[in-house]
Amino acid sequence: MVEPSEHPTQEDPLTQLPTGAATPNTGQPYEYQRRTLVEPDWTRFPGWRDVTAAQWENAQWQRVNCVKNIKQLRAVMGDLLDERFYTDLETDMTRLATMSMLVPPQMLNTMVPDKTPDTESFYADPIRRYMIPVATDRHLDWPSHPHATRDSLHEHDMWVAEGLTHRYPTKVLAELLSTCPQYCGHCTRMDLVGNSTPTVDKLKLTLKPVDRYDAHLAYLKAHPGVRDVVVSGGDVANVPWKQLETYLMGLLSVPTVRDIRLATKALMGLPQHWLQSDVVEGLHRVAITAERRGVNLAVHTHVNHVNSLTPLVAQAARTLIEIGVRDVRNQGVLMRGVNATTEDLLDLCFGLQGEAGILPYYFYMCDMIPNAEHWRVPVWYAQQLQHDMMGYLPGYATPRIVCDVPFVGKRWVHMVAEYDREHGISYWTKNYRTSIEAEDSEALSKLYAYYDPIDTLPESGQQWWRKQQEDGTPTA
Repeated sequence: MVEPSEHPTQEDPLTQLPTGAATPNTGQPYEYQRRTLVEPDWTRFPGWRDVTAAQWENAQWQRVNCVKNIKQLRAVMGDLLDERFYTDLETDMTRLATMSMLVPPQMLNTMVPDKTPDTESFYADPIRRYMIPVATDRHLDWPSHPHATRDSLHEHDMWVAEGLTHRYPTKVLAELLSTCPQYCGHCTRMDLVGNSTPTVDKLKLTLKPVDRYDAHLAYLKAHPGVRDVVVSGGDVANVPWKQLETYLMGLLSVPTVRDIRLATKALMGLPQHWLQSDVVEGLHRVAITAERRGVNLAVHTHVNHVNSLTPLVAQAARTLIEIGVRDVRNQGVLMRGVNATTEDLLDLCFGLQGEAGILPYYFYMCDMIPNAEHWRVPVWYAQQLQHDMMGYLPGYATPRIVCDVPFVGKRWVHMVAEYDREHGISYWTKNYRTSIEAEDSEALSKLYAYYDPIDTLPESGQQWWRKQQEDGTPTA
């Protein structure tokens, strides 16, 4: 288990770096116990007491009954929560939130899954902490790192067509739309995805979908060195199926495309969508075509806590495999207060791999977007978590914890070239140029900086950052 370091952390349990359970003198640091999946009883929520199983399993009902604001949350929760929670939530929504609220019933039902929630248990719930963040979750002394940016990975800077990011030599990211069935508070694409908030005026896609899709295909046909397309957004579950199928068949018509990955958190947040007959039948047609053409078709989802895994999620994942999708993989985000302990990560991975048929793939360190410091962990802590996870899971199901370094890309957390622990600055190298660095002669030789959350630094490091802020001094 991760042990406390010499670096002090805040005592607030919502912001403190979790350290896991104390390691006993005998036995294993982590004891595996099989946990079968259960669909929590949604009728424990006053607003859903009369909801039938048929309604619950209907994708349209789920979409219509998403919680989008405080009034709708009150209607679901009844008198379960104190007024102080709603005040806390309203403060966050008006002053700090980078994402608007959008929580499907499926996701809300996995918060405090084993009992009727009250204020304290709802505050403490790990899924609530990133799907319905409140002001007191955040660090008011350092809500944002000085180097935080709206597009922290510079994906928009690397657009080669609207919504098409060419960041890696052989791979592109296709953002088909800017909406999702659910909005995560920590969204790395908070500059584009979702509705504008009082804090963030969102960017907009301007082309008609058909023109955007045609531009993507034209670029791929003109660049045969690109073999891998991640189809995302937003979330592909929000693309009308006929449009998505047309786009995917278009990709399959490009002979140099050999890998297609569909990115959808909705596999967990709205599994009902992926169980609809038209979606299942259409994806089966795509999978058959992909197999005939020797293209690897996979689905990537985003599960951050084992409580999010239910029988409906497992059914959706199994269905994808049965109709010919080669693999279903999970890319989670490592977040304080949500999953940043060895026990939480291993519980999630065993649930994914053993119960839901989803391969644990990556855990990303939370990106340096505004107002996200309370979620982020330092590099040294991620390294320790990676160490402590090894040996428990099958090798093929042991996820890699990666740091997505701006202008560099995904790097295993142990690949750091230099590390200044006192000031929380790590330095990384890379071995390729992005699409905007073709003429940069130093791109492959210089070091690129990444920054730990300031509250996790020793006091000397925190004081140094305060002085930089006061002086307005540029930092590395």
